[in-house]
Amino acid sequence: MLIDLDPQAHATLHFGIEPRAEFDSVYDVLTGNRKIADVRKQITDNLYLVPSHLDLSAADVELAGIIGREMILRDKLEKDDLKFDYLFIDCPPTLGLLTINALTAVEEVFIPIQPHYLALHGLSKLLETVDLVSRRLNPRLRVSGVMFCMYDGQTSLAKEVTEDVGAFFQKENTRPAWADVRIFQTRVRRNIKLAEAPSFGQSIFDYEPASNGADDYKLLAEEIAGM
Repeated sequence: MLIDLDPQAHATLHFGIEPRAEFDSVYDVLTGNRKIADVRKQITDNLYLVPSHLDLSAADVELAGIIGREMILRDKLEKDDLKFDYLFIDCPPTLGLLTINALTAVEEVFIPIQPHYLALHGLSKLLETVDLVSRRLNPRLRVSGVMFCMYDGQTSLAKEVTEDVGAFFQKENTRPAWADVRIFQTRVRRNIKLAEAPSFGQSIFDYEPASNGADDYKLLAEEIAGM
């Protein structure tokens, strides 16, 4: 199951679902009385999606006065009657209440990084948040892996940033929350088919299974499953 917790709703749009006012979404789960099962949609035989909505951008404000607001998603998931082999939560690119809810509900964090110099700045801020959540809200939380996306191995920049990220974790590996982090060997290369797939409402495996993008994500999935 994939939970789209990003107000931009890119994961929702990727699967051909247009967020509309009349559709229930994860927003209604967090701010109302809807259950996960009420809003979950089946995409394929083995893939379910909890869609997002633009209204989710106001969730921080609407939940400001709620006691235990950081644990709403965790509590709703614990009451869900359908169990999955894997649960992924797509987080927004900010470190607000939505991301805190996700970090409180899960056990593992995977960090996708585009190889440019600003990536390390964002990485350090995220790790500070993970450390805080692991100490105060979710002691099981760990950063399990870092994956490089939109990778161009022919550029010196990509190689330098990859080396910098590795050196960063070697230097900063004293925190329990990311002491055992793994930098995945699979690099997801730039691939036009990956950019085209969302416009057809399909995953890369349905849209172009013979593409480099599908090959890279298959290898990455195998690395994750083999951990």
